[in-house]
Amino acid sequence: MRYLPCYLLLGFLISCSITSSNEIDNENMVNRAFSLIPIPKKIKKTNDFFVIDNKTLIRTSIEFKKEAEYLKNLIEGSSFFKPKIIYDTQSELANVISLEKTTDVNNQIKEYYYLSTGNNSITIKASHPEGVFRGIQTLRQIMPVKFHKKSKKNSWAISGVTIEDYPVFKWRGLLLDCCRHFFDKKIVMKYIDLLAYYKMNTLHWHLTEDQGWRIAIDQYPKLTKKGAWRTEKDGTKYGGFYSKEDIKEIIAYAEERHINIVPEIEMPGHSQAAIASYPYLSCTGEQLEVGNKWGVFKDVYCAGNDSTFKFLENVLSEVIELFPGEYIHIGGDECPKYRWENCNKCQKIIKSHNLENEHQLQSYFIKRIADFLQRKKRKLIGWDEILEGGLPKNAIVQSWRGMNGAMESANNNQFAISSPTSHSYFDYDLQAIDLEKVYSFNPIPKDLNSEKHSFILGGECNMWTEHVPSEKNLDSKVFPRILAMSEVLWSAPKNRNYKDFYERVQYQYKYLEAFGVNYGAETIPVRLDAYTSPEKINITLTKGAKDLDLYYTTNGIIPSKNSTLYKTNIDLKKSSNLLIQAYKNNKPYGECSKHKFTKHLGNGIEPNLDYKYSKFYTGGGKNALTNGVRGSNNFRDGNWQGVQKSNMGIIINLGKEQKINTLSAAFFQKQDSWIFLPRKIEFFSSNDGKTFSLIKTLTNTISPKKDGEFIKEFTIELQNTTSKYVKIVAHNISFCPKWHPAAGSEAWLFIDEFVVQ
Repeated sequence: MRYLPCYLLLGFLISCSITSSNEIDNENMVNRAFSLIPIPKKIKKTNDFFVIDNKTLIRTSIEFKKEAEYLKNLIEGSSFFKPKIIYDTQSELANVISLEKTTDVNNQIKEYYYLSTGNNSITIKASHPEGVFRGIQTLRQIMPVKFHKKSKKNSWAISGVTIEDYPVFKWRGLLLDCCRHFFDKKIVMKYIDLLAYYKMNTLHWHLTEDQGWRIAIDQYPKLTKKGAWRTEKDGTKYGGFYSKEDIKEIIAYAEERHINIVPEIEMPGHSQAAIASYPYLSCTGEQLEVGNKWGVFKDVYCAGNDSTFKFLENVLSEVIELFPGEYIHIGGDECPKYRWENCNKCQKIIKSHNLENEHQLQSYFIKRIADFLQRKKRKLIGWDEILEGGLPKNAIVQSWRGMNGAMESANNNQFAISSPTSHSYFDYDLQAIDLEKVYSFNPIPKDLNSEKHSFILGGECNMWTEHVPSEKNLDSKVFPRILAMSEVLWSAPKNRNYKDFYERVQYQYKYLEAFGVNYGAETIPVRLDAYTSPEKINITLTKGAKDLDLYYTTNGIIPSKNSTLYKTNIDLKKSSNLLIQAYKNNKPYGECSKHKFTKHLGNGIEPNLDYKYSKFYTGGGKNALTNGVRGSNNFRDGNWQGVQKSNMGIIINLGKEQKINTLSAAFFQKQDSWIFLPRKIEFFSSNDGKTFSLIKTLTNTISPKKDGEFIKEFTIELQNTTSKYVKIVAHNISFCPKWHPAAGSEAWLFIDEFVVQ
């Protein structure tokens, strides 16, 4: 049978477990697709199958000794026997798993492998150990689920198959933030295993932040004595760090699995934990505490202080001693310039080096670190802000604010890694980035000329952990979305078929369960569209996946399978709390979806706005403030309309004079995301739409310092009032206050509905 493109062959791989050579366990010997992820380049099925038992030998050369030992340990962990490793590469042997060196045309691709299973042997051919290891991972995927559950057996059977495979992109990574929340080394090692299983090759390990310093540095013991621990708002201590022995153990574990670990030591921003430990590193020298909020803090490393650079060079020297890889990530993102603007030492550097502004001062900072790393024979990686003021030579840009950073870097003939917020931020919820969205990702910028494509090394999925306090939360955020990223970065199929991929994902779940992964949903269970008129709010529900059933209630009670099954549109003629629960295979799928609707006189009327709302926070567009759909405590839910810096003026033309009892509007606050309640709200009425009379002004009494994310409704009661036009003006505080970590930055104002009753 000739080779066919991998995406055309799905139902071919069958594996099974057996208790004797003639007794076959039908666990996987069923006529349905077995799903490899990522899908290989070339693949074909044969009628053979191979039995691994107590007579099986693992044959290898010395070059592949570590990979042979890894395979031996895998088999031993799930069997009543221990296969023997032999270093005979010449003899004709039966019942053998051979790890062989190849010298064909693909030998320049380190991760290339050829896998063949027949009646007498399994052969994995590669030119490098990395390729042999990737072939072993494919072999793992075609083993039965019971093999991964460590269910001891006397033998295992694998169906006949030949595969030829190699990756499209060199860089296939996961960023794991262990600073906002700390994950012990067992969890880190679990993720290294999972990365290897799905043929990822890079763990980007985020080790320093405002909220915690996680790596032991001998020269600076306060970094872990003080900087690794923060005092939470309830007074409890939270934190942890990795000793050098921990890190050495993790690195050795990763090296065995051909996973490269890239440490990230953040600078010049996101550095409050270090400054709290050693205050002289900042522009003010003031004693700070380790950050216990999320967001961007104004206290950063002082760029005008030589002792700052001595500290960072000493830290990086110890990091380099630990991590053997050629890359060091230095962050470089989200560095407010407020302290530098008001620091005599920083301003002196700007003047003495003929720099134009603080952006060029950041470039000076990054270039100085890049020069140090180059002397240490290491390469610098930074977030795309390192482009501002000039990119250091040989630096690699990690593009997160869209794809422009990757484009600019590649056009400058420098390498880039693509991990935009649009497709790669797994801390975002499924409404923003679901499995299908990740699968649509292309690491190569759309408008990049083909001759520059080679400068795109690949991509990463980023797992920031502000709201991920536990291993269970971590698993549900990363999985199954990382399966899509693994296929995008390894296979990059030109003719992507999400339906096919989705079916293969379903088969992976039993394997993830065997690995102890608490995976989440592929997508939000339901998408909701509201078509609002003065008479009613008409709601259409769309399933997140075709294999779901939707049950709903309109009285705020959590639905069950005894509730109403959604079949057609829902008409709301009064204010309601709509709750929707999806079911898959008769089990609840995802969280219950909760939506609040307000029926009022302004429904369906397009308001007149005197501001331009953000393209990122439209709330649903022009009719967002009269559609009756209320916002939740998640300001990214799509129902909040936002502006930066400016006020909000909103007019509703009711069409005729009507009696009005109340006017109200709800606003959102999350101050560590720069979102504040308005200073005040003015309410007006008019009968001609030209001359408006002030009815009442409400002054906000809630402090902008109040933490958390919450909604505040501002309401006025009216008596004997009729009006054709109503208006509100909400006054933005315009800028983050001086006490705020992002002091001077433009403040956001968010509204969900202007309600006229």
